[in-house]
Amino acid sequence: MTRVALITGGARGIGAACADRLLRDGWRVVVADRDVVESGARSVVCDVSEEGAVAALATELEATEGRLDALICNAGFSIRKNIRELSLAEWSSVLATNLTSTFLLVKALAGLLEQTRGSVVTIASTRAHMSEPDTEAYAASKGGLVALTHALAVSLGPAIRVNCISPGWIRTKGPDPTAEEHAFHPAGRVGTPEDIAALVAFLVGSESGFITGAEFVVDGGVTRKMIYPE
Repeated sequence: MTRVALITGGARGIGAACADRLLRDGWRVVVADRDVVESGARSVVCDVSEEGAVAALATELEATEGRLDALICNAGFSIRKNIRELSLAEWSSVLATNLTSTFLLVKALAGLLEQTRGSVVTIASTRAHMSEPDTEAYAASKGGLVALTHALAVSLGPAIRVNCISPGWIRTKGPDPTAEEHAFHPAGRVGTPEDIAALVAFLVGSESGFITGAEFVVDGGVTRKMIYPE
């Protein structure tokens, strides 16, 4: 039986790389995104911050696929504003997509995942542990996602494993990093979406069966690097 994975926010960046990797590994992949995805994955247009949309997605997934082996919660975005200017609606929209969507998805899909003894991977961020100015909503959502991950792992185990990946600088858009920016990382380079996809593939695979409730910081070593002012 072909394994089935659902990836949220899979139209681009890390989510798209995860879809490509799992497709190459022989999975059937369903991507839920606000935008239509043109790839080998099956595309479902869905706003995962909306409870009704997630419920409809779960019903459609069960009817069409009949099973679910992995859920990768990757959907997320940031609004960078001074907190004096950040509205409650903007704060709430970031938390709804980045954090509440995982609650809604796991709640709706736990039954399918239990049947396959499947796994969940959440995509948080090193911003759960360190910050830049004016990123309160994003940092709060990612910190909450790390905590939600271990709570779910304890509540849903042993039938469902739940783990978290917290990426650092992963180049998904914009200009190429400079030589200095690469060298700032103890690993010697900025990360790629494929770096994250490789770990996702491991965590949803059979060789990671003893791993649950864990957070994997994938940042080229930056959060372990001591930095002193010159």
